[in-house]
Amino acid sequence: MTTDSQRRPQLSTEHPTIHSLTFDCTGDPYDLGLFWSELLGRPLGDDDKPGDPEALIEDPAGGPRLLFVRVPEGKSAKNRLHFDLKPHGRTRAEEVARALSLGARVIADHTRPDGGGWVLMADPEGNEFCVERGELG
Repeated sequence: MTTDSQRRPQLSTEHPTIHSLTFDCTGDPYDLGLFWSELLGRPLGDDDKPGDPEALIEDPAGGPRLLFVRVPEGKSAKNRLHFDLKPHGRTRAEEVARALSLGARVIADHTRPDGGGWVLMADPEGNEFCVERGELG
């Protein structure tokens, strides 16, 4: 019988790390990067300019970067991977309103009567993300 500890790989330098999370976009990568930069409070790279074929947001804490790359084909299906964002210093409703002011749109509100749940949103290119309840509600 195999135990959990036998199935879990041990952390080593031989395994890959997630370097970037890449967003395909048909519009200007700089514009989509700017949306996420404002939403997450992380700056775009100093060398990123409007019209560039890609734009980059580094994580100052050393986590994966967000890379925005122009592609010819548009989005045609639901994302198989998305962000679940937890507000800090704002309520979920305030974070949703802020995201809307930056160009996002609400797809569905799954807020429950007890305050749990989430709001499903899309960025200007249609990439889904969720806003969960934060410590302020």
